Amino acid sequence: MSIFLLKRALILLATLAGASLVIFGMLEILPGDAALLQMGPDASPQAVQALAAQLGLDRPPLERYLHWIAGLLQGDLGLSYAYSTPVSELVWERLAVTVPLAIMAMLLSAVLALAAGVYAAARHHRLGDIGVMALSQLGMALPNFWFAILLILFFSVHLQWFSAGGFPGWGESPWEALKSLLLPAVSLAVVQAAILARVTRSAVLEVLREDFVRTARAKGLSRRATLWGHVLRNALIPVVTVMGLQFANLLAGTIVVENVFYLPGLGRLIFQSIANRDLIVVRNCVMLLAAMVVLINFIVDLLYAVIDPRIASRDI
Repeated sequence: MSIFLLKRALILLATLAGASLVIFGMLEILPGDAALLQMGPDASPQAVQALAAQLGLDRPPLERYLHWIAGLLQGDLGLSYAYSTPVSELVWERLAVTVPLAIMAMLLSAVLALAAGVYAAARHHRLGDIGVMALSQLGMALPNFWFAILLILFFSVHLQWFSAGGFPGWGESPWEALKSLLLPAVSLAVVQAAILARVTRSAVLEVLREDFVRTARAKGLSRRATLWGHVLRNALIPVVTVMGLQFANLLAGTIVVENVFYLPGLGRLIFQSIANRDLIVVRNCVMLLAAMVVLINFIVDLLYAVIDPRIASRDI
């Protein structure tokens, strides 16, 4: 098990190093001058050069890359060009919205998908199975932003149960903060739940054909107890894989939904920073999202070993 963990940790570090090189290189080749954008088109060349030197933009790319990595390792993300605020403060403030939103969406998606997938598998080729598959196909076809607009029109404009956008903050009223994230979470969860339900159904159907299921039924276990107590656990590996990828996508894919609901999350910060050419914020935010994706995949690998210890022994 220790060798399994060591190999996965080395892969994680190598992936993060490669991601940092790609992110830094891609932002370096983008056209435009951050110093000129901040000073304005009427600024003198001397003033632009002075600001570029102050921001460190006149240094060689390799030196700036190493300085950036050293700052990351020390927890120093630098100072935002546009906001004149430490990037770490901006990021942590926005993560307080994005992470709870992604967690809520993932929980909703998992509950809906597991229930629908097991239900469909238990009624294979019957009306319930056909209905779940039809709904999941419809859910996969819905764009998140379009479904978000429909939710606003129905629940905010027509019924007036929820606000159409904005975030009151966790300090004022945690309940109101959770309520403001509910519609965005639902709009994100629908597509993910549709995909995960189909994966769950396929995995459960495959396990249902195994000999141990027939043995459990022969020993007198009810169909419900067999499904939830034995079949689902053995079907979890492909389900957990997709859930890990989906959670990573939810963290990295909230930009559109956060803009629809006007939420001050990480996605909206990235969108605003791109418009302001605040590359230091964009670089650190994208690197943070990449690190989250890699870390979630690492956690999924660990869950594999917990669900089925044979995976760790085979990987040594």
